Amino acid sequence: MKINKIIHANVVTPYRVIEDAEVCIENGIITYVGKMREDDSEREGVLDAKHQYLSSGFIDLHTHGAGGHDFMDGTEEAFLEAAIVHAKHGTTLLLPTTLACSNEELENVVKVFHQAKGKSKGAILYGLHLEGPYFSQNQRGAQDEKYIKAPDPVEYEALLNSTTDIVRWTAAPELERISEFACALRKHGILASIGHSDAVLEDVQQAFENGFTHITHLYSGMSAMVRKNSFRYPGVTESAYMIDEMTVEIIADGKHLPASILKYVYQTKGADKICLVTDSMRGAGMPDGKSILGSLKAGQEVVIEDGVAKLFDRSAFAGSVATADRVVRNMIQLADVPLCDAVRMMTATPARIAKIKNKGIVALGYDADFTLYDSEINIKATVVNGELIYRKQYEFV
Repeated sequence: MKINKIIHANVVTPYRVIEDAEVCIENGIITYVGKMREDDSEREGVLDAKHQYLSSGFIDLHTHGAGGHDFMDGTEEAFLEAAIVHAKHGTTLLLPTTLACSNEELENVVKVFHQAKGKSKGAILYGLHLEGPYFSQNQRGAQDEKYIKAPDPVEYEALLNSTTDIVRWTAAPELERISEFACALRKHGILASIGHSDAVLEDVQQAFENGFTHITHLYSGMSAMVRKNSFRYPGVTESAYMIDEMTVEIIADGKHLPASILKYVYQTKGADKICLVTDSMRGAGMPDGKSILGSLKAGQEVVIEDGVAKLFDRSAFAGSVATADRVVRNMIQLADVPLCDAVRMMTATPARIAKIKNKGIVALGYDADFTLYDSEINIKATVVNGELIYRKQYEFV
């Protein structure tokens, strides 16, 4: 259903809430945002928000899947169905994320993504986030150790030259030849992120100077105060705070990080340098029980319980089962973050970090991507490019 106008909305911007507002849309673009001018509730294509909250659609820069589907399955169905599940939880744009895998498997995922990206009836499949395989073995987490390695110019140059769909790549900056890799990413306009790393401050500083400006799931899969020959050195975690301009992402599922750390990250880095991510695997939106991390063919068995995915021996987490509404809600309820800042970290900030144009803010000239929700961040409707793609117990006229 095409939406031409939204009325009686409490519009959430990065800085304030505009109460009882009206938003007009033409050809998928916002043409007016401001106080109500007239009640057109009887016209076709008008959504009465009934004084609930309306913000730009949530943007998830790090997700592996949802609804029983993982992007590593390498099928169009996996991409399209996961995008629908995420849209039901308020996400209007996402970066499908890979795991460390064989070159053949990665090439297939890239190919299938390209075929699927324009067919989504859920969240926009904007571009790929490659998580690995250039990681530290010590910080690989649930990633498959047999695929972890140092950057190979022949390998990554071939991939970079074969596609324009890669938006982001996560790697460990202490590895050999990482500067060459950073240069290649910069040449292709790809966001370089630090993750699954045993680096110390000096490594991170050099990486930042070479274009690694973002840190993948802060605190998870990274060094913290490394000790060498009796001396202590700041790790990746401390470096995130010591480099003011460095942006970070956090998995605010309430499991990976306690409320105290969520508060500390917010208070220290600020909403303009933090983006919330789900880092969800196929178990997002699914009941507890056995699941698979990674592809159905080559993945590993995990178990979903206590609101998170765990390795089968319960020795570590194996990915999140969070959705965007949950992480925004947690920042408000667990970390005492104001609504505008919590929403900003799932909209305007990720859009800016990933250089996604015309997304992330409800403002004149921006794309008409919206999420409508109540005060508890329960999603009522999701709109992408002016089209209603999800609604829950809502009446339209």
